[in-house]
Amino acid sequence: MQEKRLLALKNKSEYAVEMLNITKTFGSLYANDDVTLRVKKGEIHAVLGENGAGKSTLMSVLFGLYQADSGIIKINGEEVEINNPNDANYHNIGMVHQHFKLVDVFTVLENIILGKETRKGLFLDLKECRKKVLELSEKYGLEVDLDAYVKDLTVSQQQKVEILKMLYRDADILIFDEPTAVLTPQEIESLMKTMKNFSEEGKTIILITHKLNEIKAVADRCTILRRGKYITTIDVSTTSVSKMAELMVGRVVDFSVDKDEAEPEDVVLSVRNLSKKLKDQDKLILNNVSFDLKAGEIVCLAGIDGNGQSELVNVITGLDIDFTGEIIFNGEDISKATVRKRIDNGMSHIPEDRQKFGLVLNYTIAENMITNQYYKPRFSKNGILKNQEILEYTNSLINEYDIRTGEGAKTFARSLSGGNQQKAIFARETSKPHNLLIASQPTRGLDVGAIEFVHKTIVSERDKGKAIFVVSFELDEVTDLADRILVIYEGAIVGELNPKKTNHAELGLYMLGTKQSAPKVKAGDHNEYYS
Repeated sequence: MQEKRLLALKNKSEYAVEMLNITKTFGSLYANDDVTLRVKKGEIHAVLGENGAGKSTLMSVLFGLYQADSGIIKINGEEVEINNPNDANYHNIGMVHQHFKLVDVFTVLENIILGKETRKGLFLDLKECRKKVLELSEKYGLEVDLDAYVKDLTVSQQQKVEILKMLYRDADILIFDEPTAVLTPQEIESLMKTMKNFSEEGKTIILITHKLNEIKAVADRCTILRRGKYITTIDVSTTSVSKMAELMVGRVVDFSVDKDEAEPEDVVLSVRNLSKKLKDQDKLILNNVSFDLKAGEIVCLAGIDGNGQSELVNVITGLDIDFTGEIIFNGEDISKATVRKRIDNGMSHIPEDRQKFGLVLNYTIAENMITNQYYKPRFSKNGILKNQEILEYTNSLINEYDIRTGEGAKTFARSLSGGNQQKAIFARETSKPHNLLIASQPTRGLDVGAIEFVHKTIVSERDKGKAIFVVSFELDEVTDLADRILVIYEGAIVGELNPKKTNHAELGLYMLGTKQSAPKVKAGDHNEYYS
């Protein structure tokens, strides 16, 4: 290992990574089409592109998960062959994947050292392994319980495990693939600080993202891909956010949400005195939650992650029926109703975890598009699926929602990029019959062009008389989309705000629990918000 480092130091190349004329195809789809990427030593280099632009594929080639059809890779000026992740590790390349590669039933320590164990004779030297991991966690501020099981960790804690796993292997070239897609604003800020620390130490960072503000915050240079092709490499400090967006999408992007005043009508959803205890604990994760949601309005729920948002959505959508209180939907008590009953009554749900709850990854897009409608007359007769109708329906949604696929409706969901998986769920839930849309983190993992489309679609849904309930960690999204804002803290609704009369600072005070207010109006009477 020391010999490799000395060779790298002797090398005169200014580039840590050169990927020259890389082409990678999947069937007829060119994921990377003659792409060149050059990353300087010690810099933070962003790779920016739309969903399905080929960013993750390019990094998978660099990390050895895929092999390019053509092109060469140079590390520190030397041409190398990377046929698998072990080859990548040999060349001091580490990668934090968009969807973590951890073993849920292993401990944190076991995950970090897996495949790179220190031994004493025939036995593992866990004491020495633990010592090295603890030194790394303390040095970089990545504290996590080494004896905890991964399945019990939060998303941000799992990400720390992935970073420690990479550092444990002495990586000098660190790839972060969409690292902030599932993090809260506070966690994102911490991660950005960690990246800067790595860069200052001389490590080379490749950041795969479509979040322009994050690129502006940390990156030195940025390479832009569009539909699998190299567009340009820019200096981040001299390029505006709007120009980066234009280069990425190929057109001018409207960052504002254009919507008329809401015209709310009848109450569609009424939540009354809803409470829920944490499993095996007396603490309430939901504490006497009550609110109404009307047809023709968008209500956004704001709060720091872990304050009961996920539990509230699970209860409303029927994924969890262990609670007290009432849920009235379209005038009917559905507190103990099945998920199918809620769907048939007109409820649509975009879940926060697209892979666990949104899609069956080993099903095709066509199969996924009808998972909550397959029994309807349109798609089946006498228990037999109408395959041609299903394919035509799916392909129309693929075109309408610009879902980038390799084989159209027959593409397996697993092979889609994260952003295109999200678009597929959004297409399914907004296209089926419904009058209530519950959207948890609806733009998570989407590029600015897709976010623009999603926001316009949500507003259009509202204007058609649908009731919309959005849960988001993105404060800009909350204030731009909402007709009303509810703030949740420690499982209780602590504020009900008019987005036109509040700001991020005030919202932050409510989210931190330092400011609370009684509802401004009685439940079911929110007219003052639209006057």
